[in-house]
Amino acid sequence: MSHFASPLIRTPARFAATDGRILQGYWSAPDDKPRMAVVLHAATGVPAGYYRAFVEWLALAHGAAVLAYDYRDWGEGLDRPLREIQTRMSDWGLLDQDAALTHAVAAFPDLPIRVVGHSLGGHWLAFHDRIDRVDRVVTVASGPAHWLAHPLMKLPGVLSLWWLAGPAATLALGYLPGRRLGLGADLPAGVFWQWRRWCLRTGYSRSDWGARLPEPDLDKARFDLDLIAIADDWMIPPAVVWRLADFYPKAVSKRTLVEPKAFGLDAIGHLAVFRDRNRAAWPLIAASLTL
Repeated sequence: MSHFASPLIRTPARFAATDGRILQGYWSAPDDKPRMAVVLHAATGVPAGYYRAFVEWLALAHGAAVLAYDYRDWGEGLDRPLREIQTRMSDWGLLDQDAALTHAVAAFPDLPIRVVGHSLGGHWLAFHDRIDRVDRVVTVASGPAHWLAHPLMKLPGVLSLWWLAGPAATLALGYLPGRRLGLGADLPAGVFWQWRRWCLRTGYSRSDWGARLPEPDLDKARFDLDLIAIADDWMIPPAVVWRLADFYPKAVSKRTLVEPKAFGLDAIGHLAVFRDRNRAAWPLIAASLTL
């Protein structure tokens, strides 16, 4: 592992998606010339600030310029009530993630470009215009979820989310009250309905490729891909993570399983691997970025 004694430079980032929406985030980089540029695509309902400790560690420990940003109508970009927002999950994946990658390629045209995709952040790479510039990808807890793929003990909550409380609350309020339903974040209605549609289909979002979604150019997605699963993640269990390889048939993929006890941790789960308390697992995430 390389360690950089130089201070961290943190600079704001603003860039436009192809539909004109302005997105914002920040670059974190060592004072020395970075060795690579990394785009971090966040999970559903997770703001860029959640990843700050990991981003700064990756920048200083591995000499990376790292872009973390908020999806439209989320995080620092949320400027109106959720019930007024028409954004869909595919807008975050198709438009916003594509804009972030394009921005990174323009900002660092001479550096290797890498991607870390957390959950939602790992599904959409084949759609991105400049994915041909990416040589290494690490996805974390990312996979084509299906309502029957969760542990049996979680099935009552899953049924309530997709068939009972979730639809009823979203119809009544105009947004999904995710905090009250135990999801951690409220979400726009369009995000919920699209997410629900895909989680009820065995092919997840692939069931809409070439129909409700564009047809991706899979031939361009030829990166080295590390599929990282968290052993105690009930939302996206390891078996589901491994299926994400089907989204990138031209990639050279491998599987990495994070066992909490191997790092002296009692539990990690779906989101918490990027929390500072779980930094013992971060070198495993970074390993495939820095080979």
